[in-house]
This record gives sequence, structure tokens and C-alpha cells, in this order.
Amino acid sequence: MPTLLISHPVFLEHDTGYGHPERPDRLRAIEQVLEDESFQFLHREEAPLAEEDAIARMHGPDYIAAVKKAAPESGHVYVDGGDTVMSPKSWEAALRSAGAAIMAVDQVVTGAARNAFCAARPPGHHAETRQAMGFCFFNNVAVAAAHARAAHGLERVAVIDFDVHHGNGTQHMFWSEPNLFYGSTHQMPLFPGTGEWSEQGVAGNIVNAPLRRGDDTYHFQEAFESRILPALHDFSPDLVIASAGFDAHRNDPIGGLGLREEDFAWVTRKLLDVADKHANGRFISVLEGGYDLGGLARSVEAHLRVMMEYGS
Repeated sequence: MPTLLISHPVFLEHDTGYGHPERPDRLRAIEQVLEDESFQFLHREEAPLAEEDAIARMHGPDYIAAVKKAAPESGHVYVDGGDTVMSPKSWEAALRSAGAAIMAVDQVVTGAARNAFCAARPPGHHAETRQAMGFCFFNNVAVAAAHARAAHGLERVAVIDFDVHHGNGTQHMFWSEPNLFYGSTHQMPLFPGTGEWSEQGVAGNIVNAPLRRGDDTYHFQEAFESRILPALHDFSPDLVIASAGFDAHRNDPIGGLGLREEDFAWVTRKLLDVADKHANGRFISVLEGGYDLGGLARSVEAHLRVMMEYGS
């Protein structure tokens, strides 16, 4: 079964304005590196529009309506008083970003694809139930996890987040759900300020392994080997979802960690091994952060090469 790549042209039309780090060039950089002949066997699909009912499993209908209403007919609006920007195509992009994650679940769970990567924007892991923040409108991985349970009957779904920023939205949505697992490595102190070791959820289903500014390969791998992976194996997921942020790369202008492309290949392999052992290989990955264009492109390349190896 092939590895599936899901994207859509409208993701380039989500315009965040001059100088914004979460910009369309991020996807252009990824597409450029995927033009290499070695990626010709990737199966590609366009992201569908997510049904609002599917998003409403994790976000209230009033909030969804408010995001829709906020999209301007021209120009830009800031929906969180800070850095989360909407332009005329942002509503469609947000729907298709969630739709990409839903499609990935459908394709992987039904066996149409071995694994899937969503090259989508806007990202999602900071979005709270009723609050946009951190460049995010809908929490794509949380919506995907809820869809896997509601539409496919999977019992236990795990999200592993290796973005440099903690996924506060995912943690909050999973906090009281013992059959949803959230594990995260991230830099602290850093936006959004959540992700302490002590934050564990109602059933120990939240596992944070914060890193310090300047931490590199050794600290990242140790955090996974000693804390994230043992808990993930104990959870025994039916589906593994990666919140795949690449802003822990050593060249990223926003983060302060020291990871390289090889580190993202390493963690991808570890997560795919978990999926093979517990989840019949079911693994999907959803793009989050990553703002140095070269580091992002090379890291996604490394991530996808490992996924294709497992998908062959």
C-alpha cells in the first residue's frame, strides 16, 4: 500500500500578510523538495472540505459559526487579538485542513493507504474548543481522532506532538478522555506556556516531556525513550497521529532547540514502530509548525522517506 500525501491549492491562498511566519511559502518549499523523482510513488489526493458536524465533535457549533463569520471579504482580520490571521480564503483553507486529516484517517483505517501525510495549513494544535490562537483555527489532529472513533469505531487514539510549541488545544481536548492519549516534547519556557511534566490528564493519558532552550538530539531522544514511548506502548493505540511540527529544527527562527532532519526521521521511525506493533500500522501525520523554509523542507523530506519505507 502506498504512502498518501494530501494537500490542496487553497492552502496557498490562506494569506497571513507580509512578514508572518506561517506563510504560503512553507508549502511551496515542501512541494519543491517533493519534486524529486524518488517521490514519484507518493499517492496524492486533494483535501476535501470537512463537514462542520465532524469539526463540532471537538469545537462547539457557535465557535465554528464565529470563525466562518470572521473571514473577511478582503484584507486581513486578527481573530485572537494577536497573530492568528484570516483572509478571504482562510475559511475554506481551515475546512480543508481539517478535511485533510479526516481523509487521512479514512484512507489509512480502510486500508487504501498504509500511512498518510497532510501538507496542510493553517495548522491546528493550539486551537482550543472555543478559541483560535497560535495561527490555528480548528484542531486538525483532535478532529481526526474524534472522527476515527465515531466513524470507524476505533477505541484508543494517540496523538504525539514533536512541535517546538506545546499543543495546548490538543491537551485540553483530550484531558478528560482516557481513551485519547496526548504525548508532547516541546521547548519550555515558550508559547503557549502549557506542557509541564505535572500535567497528566484524568487517567495519566497526558504525557509531557518539556525540553530546555538549546537541547539537541540527545535530550530529544532521551525524552522519547524514557517518557513518551513507554507510555505510548502502555496505551496500546489503535491509531497513531503525529502533530508534525518541524520548528524544533536548529535553524528555525521561532524555536530554540537544536534538532536536525535526522532527528525527525528517527522519531518518525519510532512512531511507525509503535503503529506496527499496536495499530496494524495505522499512522497519519499532520503538518503543524516549521518556519525556516530550508529546514522545514528537508525535515518533511526525511519524515516522508521513512513513511514511504514503511508503506512499501
